[in-house]
Amino acid sequence: MAVKDSAPPSASTHAATAVLQVAERLYAMDPEWVVFFREVLGVDGIVRRTFTAPDALLRFECSPQYARIREMLDALRSRQREQPSDRESQRVVTVRMPRSLHETLKAEAEQFHVSINTLCISKLMKLLDEQEHRDITGRQAG
Repeated sequence: MAVKDSAPPSASTHAATAVLQVAERLYAMDPEWVVFFREVLGVDGIVRRTFTAPDALLRFECSPQYARIREMLDALRSRQREQPSDRESQRVVTVRMPRSLHETLKAEAEQFHVSINTLCISKLMKLLDEQEHRDITGRQAG
């Protein structure tokens, strides 16, 4: 059930509710957070398969259903901190940064009682989410 730009609001609401139901069923199985992310929000996940048009995706990302999906993802991530994934291989990225930035990240991670790795993944996911909104909004204006 792909939702296009011209879909009536009731169709978009129905699709958003259906996507949320799929996410809730997966969440109930207590999957690893990366599995939940991949299956629901990933490039080939249910969200992008359902909301294929940029406008439809943007509307969904502003919905209460999307907010609930993000809450589920955050809950899974907080429960599974520092546990390596069995189903998805891990990749290592080396990032060079000034010592002062590293010390700031280290202090912030300590404040939240998480590793620097967990903090950086959280910041990257938030940044990517915000960038996607800007990209879609910029395309709409053009």
